[in-house]
Amino acid sequence: MLKNLMTLAAGAAILGLTVGCQPGTDVGNGTPADDERFVVGVSIPAADHGWTAGVKWWADEAKKNYPNIDWIIEDAKSPDEQITDLENLRSQNVDALVILATESAPLTPMAKQLHDAGILIINVDRGFTEPAADVFIEGDNAAFGRKSAEYMAAKLNGTGKIVVLEGIPSTVNTARVEAAAKVFAQYPGIEIVAQDSGMWNRETSEKVMQNILVANSEIDAIWASDDDMALGVENALRAAGRRDGVWILGGAGMKDIVKRVMDGDPLYPADITYPPSMIAVGIHEAASILRAGRANALKYIPKHIVLDVDLVTPDNAADYYFPESVY
Repeated sequence: MLKNLMTLAAGAAILGLTVGCQPGTDVGNGTPADDERFVVGVSIPAADHGWTAGVKWWADEAKKNYPNIDWIIEDAKSPDEQITDLENLRSQNVDALVILATESAPLTPMAKQLHDAGILIINVDRGFTEPAADVFIEGDNAAFGRKSAEYMAAKLNGTGKIVVLEGIPSTVNTARVEAAAKVFAQYPGIEIVAQDSGMWNRETSEKVMQNILVANSEIDAIWASDDDMALGVENALRAAGRRDGVWILGGAGMKDIVKRVMDGDPLYPADITYPPSMIAVGIHEAASILRAGRANALKYIPKHIVLDVDLVTPDNAADYYFPESVY
């Protein structure tokens, strides 16, 4: 996974160098002059859980590679706040926007307005509900849902009572949940006793799981679809005295969870990767397209980039454990 991200980032940088301008190139011909500076806005969710904290860290790291670009990074706690941020960024005459939406649907109309106004739009992770971006970069969320559900069904031997926790309303959540549901539907012995949203938040998931535990005396496993939600579920299980005989499958590759998988913790037998470093790929794409000249670069860059996800088990967890990582 990290190798895939580095390859994409390198490809973006190469594009900026090879397709880019030569000294004295006329900006009016669609290719920027060497000394031209650009302004790029990066709009992301506030760090309300570990994954989004990782997004902010990677965004700050990625921008260091392009000191000749003026970067404006804004984070928002809600769709309304993010829409306001985007309006402010437009007023600062940005040349491009890298957008990881707080939620898909509310941000789509604003993204379309910005794109129609001529701003280069790079959409990362949570897609818009209508075409509104020049490039869309996401993890393979259908594979995330399918691989995790297949693992859970196999470990349960096709029989058991499970809980499904969804995330924030977005294309990411929809793809994961729908793909997992198709797998679970193939196993009549697997019963979904409860399904609710933990909003990819530890505290919210803990409260939701507390209510589910009160209503259900038998639970074999929890499909949490996110590592922060998994930790919230664990807190609820511990408080209820029900950690024994149950296990959790989260996702995103949080280093603390990967370490527990590596150590053979029965509560976390596996995990699914989904690195926040994908925001860096979006930043590299924006910078490279601007440096190469938007009209030229968009002829060659894929409009949709899908990053693979991997199942992490005790056998391979060491390959995905990076203790120095912020997430």
